[in-house]
Amino acid sequence: MASATALQTRPAVAENNFTIRPFSGPLGAEITGLDINLTSDRDIAELRAALVKHSVIVLRDQRITPQEHVAFSRRFGPLQVHVLNRFHLKNHPEIMIVSNVVENGQPIGLVDAGADWHSDLSYMLRPSLGSLLHAQELPPEQGDTQFANMFNAYDSLPADVKKTIEGRRAVHSYVYRYRRLQALTPWRVDLTQKQIDEVPDVEHPVVRTHPESGRKALFVSEGFTSHIIGLPKDESDALLKLLHEHAVRAGNVYTHKWRAHDIVFWDNRSTVHYAPITPQHLRRTLYRTTVEGDVPF
Repeated sequence: MASATALQTRPAVAENNFTIRPFSGPLGAEITGLDINLTSDRDIAELRAALVKHSVIVLRDQRITPQEHVAFSRRFGPLQVHVLNRFHLKNHPEIMIVSNVVENGQPIGLVDAGADWHSDLSYMLRPSLGSLLHAQELPPEQGDTQFANMFNAYDSLPADVKKTIEGRRAVHSYVYRYRRLQALTPWRVDLTQKQIDEVPDVEHPVVRTHPESGRKALFVSEGFTSHIIGLPKDESDALLKLLHEHAVRAGNVYTHKWRAHDIVFWDNRSTVHYAPITPQHLRRTLYRTTVEGDVPF
C-alpha cells in the first residue's frame, strides 16, 4: 500500500493521516483516512500531485455538506458556474446537481450529464482543471462512471496518426453537444439566447500539454468536439472517430463503482469520462463542482 509522503514531517497542526493506494488499472488511486475539513496546505499539495499523477483520485467516506464541498474544491482554484442554471443547487450555484430523480414531473438534476465521453467544460476558453463529484444517493446497481486515460491514448497512437494531428486545432462547442442530446432527452428545453452567448465555440489544440506534468494528452471528445479545423468534414469525422475509439479501448479505461459518500476528483486535462443514464427507478444523485483550469497549449 502506497502511503502519502512522510507523515511524520507534517506540521503539528495537520491532523490528517491519509493513505494513497494506486489502482492496478490504467489510472486512478484511492485515498482513505482523509478529512477534507482538516486539510493543510501540504495536504492539498499532496492531493494535487496525486491527481496529476493518477488522473482520478477517489476520496472515500466524505460525509460533508454542500458548503464544505465548495470550500474544499476552492482550495484547488476558482470554481466555474455551469451555464445550465436550472440545475444549480439552491444557494450554491457552484454545485451542479447530477441526477435521474424526477419530482412533480420535472428532473431535479442533469439526467444525461455523462451520456457520452467528454471532458467537462472543454468548450470554455479556460476549460476545467478538474471536477469533484460527491455521491448523495446511489442505486443498488448500475450507475458506474468510466474514465479513459488521455495521456496513454496519445502515447500509444501510431506514428502516422501523431504526425497527422500534430499542430492541429479542434472546435469545442457546448451548443453542439446540447442539441445532439436534446434530440434524445425530452427534458432538454431550448437554450436561451443569453445562455448561447455565454458559451461561444472555442478552439483548442488536438494534443495539449499538461501544465503541471508536461505530458502530452489527446484533448478531443465525442461530446464537445465538433470538428478538426482545416479538414473536410468527412476526414474530420473519420479522424475524430479513430481517436475516440483508440482512447476508450479496453485496457485504457477505469470503471468507478460508487460507494456511499465517495468524492471522485478527476483531471479534465488528462481524462474523458462517461456515465450512461441510470434508469429512473434506480435513484442516483450526485453533486458536482468544477475547478477552472488554464488555456490549453
